[in-house]
Amino acid sequence: MSIPRLQLAHITKRYPSVVANSDVSLTVQPGETHAVLGENGAGKSTLMKIIYGAVKPDEGSVLFNGQPVHIRNPQEARALGISMVFQHFSLFDTLTVAENVWLGLDKSLTLNQVTHSISAKAREYGLDVDPSRPVHTLSVGEMQRVEIIRALLTNPKLLILDEPTSVLTPQAVEKLFVVLKQLASEGCSILYISHKLHEIRELCNACTVMRAGKVTGVTDPRRESNASLSRLMIGAEPPALEHHERQPGEVVLGVNGLTLAREDQFGVDLDGITLQVRSGEVVGIAGVSGNGQRELLYALSGEDRRAAPESIQVGGQAVGRFGPARRRRLGLHFVPEERLGRGAVPSLGLAHNLLLTRTEAIGKSGWIDVGALKAQAADIIRRFNVKAGGPDAAARSLSGGNLQKFIVGREIDARPKLLIVSQPTWGVDVGAAAQIRGEILALRDEGCAVLVVSEELEELFEVCDRLHVIAKGRLSPSVDRAKATVTQIGEWMSGLWVVKTLREGPPATPRREDNQEGQGHV
Repeated sequence: MSIPRLQLAHITKRYPSVVANSDVSLTVQPGETHAVLGENGAGKSTLMKIIYGAVKPDEGSVLFNGQPVHIRNPQEARALGISMVFQHFSLFDTLTVAENVWLGLDKSLTLNQVTHSISAKAREYGLDVDPSRPVHTLSVGEMQRVEIIRALLTNPKLLILDEPTSVLTPQAVEKLFVVLKQLASEGCSILYISHKLHEIRELCNACTVMRAGKVTGVTDPRRESNASLSRLMIGAEPPALEHHERQPGEVVLGVNGLTLAREDQFGVDLDGITLQVRSGEVVGIAGVSGNGQRELLYALSGEDRRAAPESIQVGGQAVGRFGPARRRRLGLHFVPEERLGRGAVPSLGLAHNLLLTRTEAIGKSGWIDVGALKAQAADIIRRFNVKAGGPDAAARSLSGGNLQKFIVGREIDARPKLLIVSQPTWGVDVGAAAQIRGEILALRDEGCAVLVVSEELEELFEVCDRLHVIAKGRLSPSVDRAKATVTQIGEWMSGLWVVKTLREGPPATPRREDNQEGQGHV
């Protein structure tokens, strides 16, 4: 028997309102890809942060390569050969990609050397990253690519991945899995957190299941089904989604030839975006992160008010120059992809975070009815099964998945006429994901128009009636969900789609308009 790469013994971590880890023991062998599975708030991320030195345990011991270690900070973890990709990214917004990566590497390397290394790794693993871009100009998916490349550049002996594929395309996931399998074959141990059960079954050869901060079982996921893993994780299989066929009503959101120049040199120009979302339907937009989703969502939410007034219409009213508040009064509610900072104020309690988009607890004179506000927050916490220390719990104290449930619940609870939601189930466990998707379908069945922007193709196929693909700021024609295939959508993500002619006959031959990345548009 080889010496285990990592051994955790009786790890306990307490916070004022919760015990995040309770007597947790875990063993990872060299070359093993070990999944840590559990519902949101089960204590997975806290345990990974303890291993990486970002959190100090109250009790228990850690052995690395058979030797007792006390990892006081991430720098010491990296010196041992431990790297981590966080679910909530640890990047400095005002620095470039290369500068962020340089901070965690050997300082004997020059910034120019690091820049070349990033570009080489990006090409090797098929992860599109520009080392010169400031982080604040990146989308969530692009930030995740930076985190993955930064971890790989350290040549780790133990690589911790917390939801690494949540905003990657199927093609990028396949490439990443090839990389991870190669790393494991070379002796690197991998700790893998994901709520995508099929990924765990394909990639991992061991799995530790956690619930409420405790280990409830260890299994070989290759011998399990998605259903059996769900039962181990949440005690039941997630309910099947009910997708009722219905005839869409009138157009609620109309986008007509929306063209916007990028606001900074690293953005994406929107080029002739045209789409419609009718009452009683869910329309999805798929695409690789960084292809104009951010710019489109800013224009639709009202954060970017440069659009021609008639190019965006809500309920037949031209809103191109309206701000978010005026659009909300027309029934448009919006869920951004960034939970902390845009979706919620980290230091405010959940109740007061409601005031970002909800005004029911504000009286005519402007006074806040705090009791009504807390009751409203408590109802959302109960309805969406948010694990939190009550309405006063700070947003930053919640796990990523639980905060996502609260933010989505806040907007769904407003009974909008039009809901625009980006990455609705990013980092959310299978049970909660099924609940959120079910709520979206229920909202649709009540006559709401819903636009979902997601890099989760499985999610889009589950909830949408029609699909578009966005690539380099252009939008594909829509395709009915029943007629679409994963292969087709994946091909469209590269920027090529077939445009049918109006006359009868076969589809028109695709025409390439080559760009710097070697991709093209029809």
